[in-house]
Amino acid sequence: MTAYTRVGAVTGANKGVGLAIVRQLALQYPKSAYNNGPLLIYLTARNEERGKAALATIKEDPQLKKAKALQKDGGLADVEYLALDIDSKQSIDDFAKALKKRHPDGIDFLINNAGVALQGFDENVVKDTLHCNYYGTLDATRQLLPHIKDGGRLVNVASMSGQMSSKYSDGIKSRFLNAKKPEEISQLMEEYTSAVAKGTYQNDWPGNAYAVSKAGVIGMTKTFAQLNAETGSKTLINSCCPGYVNTDMTKHRGVKTPDEGAQTPVLLALGDIKGSNGEFWQDEKIIKW
Repeated sequence: MTAYTRVGAVTGANKGVGLAIVRQLALQYPKSAYNNGPLLIYLTARNEERGKAALATIKEDPQLKKAKALQKDGGLADVEYLALDIDSKQSIDDFAKALKKRHPDGIDFLINNAGVALQGFDENVVKDTLHCNYYGTLDATRQLLPHIKDGGRLVNVASMSGQMSSKYSDGIKSRFLNAKKPEEISQLMEEYTSAVAKGTYQNDWPGNAYAVSKAGVIGMTKTFAQLNAETGSKTLINSCCPGYVNTDMTKHRGVKTPDEGAQTPVLLALGDIKGSNGEFWQDEKIIKW
């Protein structure tokens, strides 16, 4: 069995940006300052059949073959499938246990990319969207952060739609921007759900569950980064927007290719980000939340 010097995981990696992130990690790792030997990437997906099909496409990927990126072709990267459904607390627990068993010394990076973009807008769409995009990412962050080696990286993929806009009241905006603990962001998510159920959200919130779920991810990531830094940890925790990418999630209306969308998440996992912690990134730079 190969002894890996680096280990990372990508959630929601069976297609779109997630799959491109896995490909770009394998391509970019050899030239990164992070390279100190063989890299194992866990490609995760909730559906085993789709996950294993995605793994098969990676193993035969022409870009990776040409670059000799994978170990079977003489490169540094190896990719394995592991099941993970961030919509299920049990699945996150099982994934965390599997990682701890396989890698008792910890992993080097985690890219939380999994999420949903549901159609319509009502109480149920809000609940389902927040359950996966916000609470699922929150649980994955909480469970897996302790298993990232000190000095490693955690990247939560959010969206430009999660930026603070005029659709939020000043009071709500201020609470997002000044939150110190994840629980404060979770409280905002609960209030949004309740306001939509009562039909009273219009004065304070946008009528867009996806946008609010991603605002939650950005805010929650920032609080984790601050609290983690206060413990003396050197692990860097950031969120990012991959951009408007041509995937199933955007109904193929996006202007970026999945590989272009993967650049910022991969930079945050492998690149020199000058100690950035708790920031929101897009187009490979820090942007205003």
